[in-house]
Amino acid sequence: MEARALSRFRSQFSHTFPCSTNHNAPLFSFQPKSLQTNIKLLQPNILRFRPHGVSPATANTAPIDADDEVQSEDDKFDWYSHWYPLAPVSDLDKRVPHAKTVLGIDVVLWWDRSEEKWKVFEDMCPHRLAPLSQGRIDNLGRLQCVYHGWCFDGNGNCKLIPQAPRDGPEIHTSKKACTSVYPCFQQNKIVWFWPNSDPKFKDISLTNKPPTIPGLDDPSFSSVLGIRDISYGYDILIENLLDPSHVQYAHYGIMKLRDNPDKIDREGGKPLDMTVQVLNSSGVQGKNGLNFIRFIAPCIISMFPQSLDERSNPSESILEEDPYGSSQMNKRMICLVFICIPVSPGRSRLIWSFPRNFAIWADRILPPWIFHISQNLVLDSDLYLLHLEEKKISKIGNAQWQKACFVPTKADAFVTSFRKWLSKYSNCEVGWKNISNLDLPTPSSKEQLMERYYSHVVQCRSCNSALKGLKILEVILQVLPIASIGILAAVKQNVLSSAARNAVVLAAVLCFLASRWLSNFIYKTFYFHDYNHALK
Repeated sequence: MEARALSRFRSQFSHTFPCSTNHNAPLFSFQPKSLQTNIKLLQPNILRFRPHGVSPATANTAPIDADDEVQSEDDKFDWYSHWYPLAPVSDLDKRVPHAKTVLGIDVVLWWDRSEEKWKVFEDMCPHRLAPLSQGRIDNLGRLQCVYHGWCFDGNGNCKLIPQAPRDGPEIHTSKKACTSVYPCFQQNKIVWFWPNSDPKFKDISLTNKPPTIPGLDDPSFSSVLGIRDISYGYDILIENLLDPSHVQYAHYGIMKLRDNPDKIDREGGKPLDMTVQVLNSSGVQGKNGLNFIRFIAPCIISMFPQSLDERSNPSESILEEDPYGSSQMNKRMICLVFICIPVSPGRSRLIWSFPRNFAIWADRILPPWIFHISQNLVLDSDLYLLHLEEKKISKIGNAQWQKACFVPTKADAFVTSFRKWLSKYSNCEVGWKNISNLDLPTPSSKEQLMERYYSHVVQCRSCNSALKGLKILEVILQVLPIASIGILAAVKQNVLSSAARNAVVLAAVLCFLASRWLSNFIYKTFYFHDYNHALK
């Protein structure tokens, strides 16, 4: 039953939809102005769905009651029958193995030179359970555990046990010497993996591929992907991204709204016309005014606005239309994509992208880290308050969320629908594996929760390279003033004119001030940038 529902859901959502947007009215955009990227949502031609068990008028207030939770086993959401993203391909270094955790499963992602493919193994050597992600790729292209040197090929077979006698039995051929291999697949410029290492799923990508995400694989679109580990859980991340009404408050001073592009007034909140049209085991879809929002379980959230010349007949199917027909070729299109990954209780990972078919030159000229500056600041501005919110929800229990939270307006329609989905199809829980303690991590300081280096920079090749380059520039700017003053002291008085000496001193002072500014810029961009709502 779930397989049929999932097939129907994916067939409906697997199209890349075009849109036309009001170019003078962006939904919101990032600041500062020098780095501003207009983020207008994709407005597609889309099949109008009938409400599925949820009335659009009451979707935001429908309680999660006992009757809703009575489901057959076929309707229950299987967390281990879906693809999960590990990382954008652009951020992966083929020379080293990469450690990732999804659903509590520790895996290692590495590049197999012999097959020229990414491979995903259980992050555990069968010898003494050392993490293979701390190993290396040897000169033969095998993954080597650096604890005792055991080597594995791309199929998980052990090819070398250095401690085994050369003239003895080939113990490396034992099944116990092999490591578990997970299916993986490259799509949407992202490496995905299937969280089941049973050999029967080895070729699962032939019959079941990750969902198609509009724009990411289309050569006519340009997109910059970002990745960040988040210090609160998967459910909090999902509901936060499904809640547009918090933008002008939680991200004050960072983002701009369509209704007031010059200034966001935190006293200017207003009702939102949000309605849910589809709610089933495969996810949620609906509208926010003229904007479509969809959640494809378990990971993908996408948002896209409806073009102003959209067909007005809600019963008319337009799936037969060519989404890139001649009438659509000259229209600006942009889509917001958020991929939310459950890591462990109180930990999640976000991959984001805003693919568009205009201003493509910007992505070709500017490095990704330029865009990540403002995007990371957006994540930081509500990170700490959501971490504290999660603590409160944890105390009352996810099953009591609807009773504890007062959500009387349509602005919370998608938040309550997601909570209903989680309750109805997954008993209010994420399907964690290998995790016996579901308690949230021990509270940390604000600086630790909002740090950027380990949560983003080490995972982002562009930011990592920029940090190294800017640190070198900082050292140069610090050395130049000292060298300049030293040269002036060594040179005789009559060799340089007074004007030349003053110019050297001025240059030294400017270099010193530039080094101080750059040091502060590096710290706020790549390590920690506080956001105090009370002082904004």
